[in-house]
Order: sequence, then structure tokens, then C-alpha cells
Amino acid sequence: MNEFPHVVSMTGFARAQGVCAGTAWIWELRSVNARGLDVRLRLGGGLDALELPLRDLAAKRLRRGTVSGTLTLKREAAAQMAPDMAALEAVKSLAIDLADNIPGALPPRAELLLALPGIMRSTAAQDASDEERALLEEAVRAGFVQVLDGLAASRAGEGGKLAAAVAVQLREIALLHEAAVLEAAKQPELHRARLAAQLAEIIGGTPGLPEERIAQEVALLATKSDVREELDRLGAHIGAAHALLGEGIAVGRKLDFLMQEFNREANTLCSKSTSLPLTNIGLALKAAIEQLREQVQNIE
Repeated sequence: MNEFPHVVSMTGFARAQGVCAGTAWIWELRSVNARGLDVRLRLGGGLDALELPLRDLAAKRLRRGTVSGTLTLKREAAAQMAPDMAALEAVKSLAIDLADNIPGALPPRAELLLALPGIMRSTAAQDASDEERALLEEAVRAGFVQVLDGLAASRAGEGGKLAAAVAVQLREIALLHEAAVLEAAKQPELHRARLAAQLAEIIGGTPGLPEERIAQEVALLATKSDVREELDRLGAHIGAAHALLGEGIAVGRKLDFLMQEFNREANTLCSKSTSLPLTNIGLALKAAIEQLREQVQNIE
């Protein structure tokens, strides 16, 4: 059973295809990790005007990730490419005006103008009727919604695997936290035993320090190495991570920040530890927290 069923990954892939108005279309969407949402679409076929509306659709479904989408169009009959003269004239006029107003600027070159998006178009697309073009645009838009659904499902499926790995790592951290609490409770007695042994070695058979003075020294050492506050905070962080993962909706950035707090407590535990077992637990905690952080960075 998935302990965190609402966790969604930022990694996924989906594909959809169809035919409309004599043109076969194929949508492919893939997404990877990112701090925010970055949608990059390659349309072509004179459908560049659809890019902004389609990006808006993606933003309504996805919260984070770099999403790359490619639309491939193939006419049933072979088509040649030709410039859209109206678009070419507009771009050429603008380029000439800019060159005239920039000292030393070279006049626009034909091959650079023709390479601009939207200038070269399929002759078949240009010859298509307005009705056919409208049908194709609607099919492409509907296909994008379909492939977007597929990508969301793919990311949710990856999220299930991610949630299972995160649950295992959180349990490991919780067990290490419990071990650290038990080991930390032994510290005052260890300080007393260590201090008594050091005094016996230094003063030999001569009378030792008064018990009251020894108690004061032990208390001072225990205060300096007290990690109860750090362990209390770490326990609270573990609870907060469980709560966020249970919520599961766009919690990746919050979890990433929480991992910094996890690591801060583990570092302090290691720096204040005065026993090898507690230090080893602290180092194991740091390793487990780093593994958890790597997984958390995949969560939307």
C-alpha cells in the first residue's frame, strides 16, 4: 500500500497522435526536474500562434518541471516549403529599419531572415482552406490536452515509485533518530566515568576531587554536549515531512527546504557528540538525509 498516494514526480513522458484534414499529427511531451515550471513547445507547420494558449493549458495542470513538447505534422501528400511573403516583408522591413538606426550594422541577410520561425511554411498548409486549417488547429489543441493528460498520469505513476523510496528513507531516519535519543541519554554517565578515569590517571593514589566538584564538571561537560534540543527538532522535522508527503500537492519545494533543516540538526549532532557511537549515528543520519534529499528533489 502506498503510504503517500498523492506524491507526484516531475519526471514523465507521454505521446499522442491522430489525423485531421489530411495531416497526421504526433505530440510528444517529456518533463524533468526544475525549480519552477518551464514549458517549451516546438510547433511548426504555421501553428506558432497556438504556443501561448497551449503553454497556459500546461500551467493549469502542472506546478513544476521543465516540460518539452514537440508537435510533428505530416501531410498525406508531399509538400514543399515556401516563404510566407507577407511575414517575410514585415520582418525584412523591420530589420532594415533597425540596421539603418544602428551605426555599423550590416543589412539583413536573406538566409537569416528565412531561418526565422514562421517565415517558411508548407505550401500544402498555405493552400489548405480556412476550414481545414481551423479543423487542424482544433485537433492539435485537443491532442495537446490528451498528451497532457498522459504526461500527468506518467508523472503520477513515477510519483508512486518515488513515494515508496521516500517512505523507506524516512523510516530509516526515524530509526536513527530513536537510536540517537537512547545514546544521548547515556552521555552524562559516560562523562562521569571518563572524568573519573582521567582524574585517577592524573592524581594517582592521592585524594581525588570532592564529589561535588566532580558533579559540577560533569554537568558542565553534559551541557556543552547536550543534543536533546537538536534531536527534538529533528523529530519534529520527521513529523513535518510525513505531513507534507501526506498532503502531496506541490510540496516539493517545501520538502527541499525541510531537508536543509534535517541536515542542520545532523551536523550539529555530529559536532557536539562526545562519544563514538553517537558520532556514528550522526554520520549515518547525514548519509540517509542526503539520499532522501536526492529523492525529494524529484517531487513536484
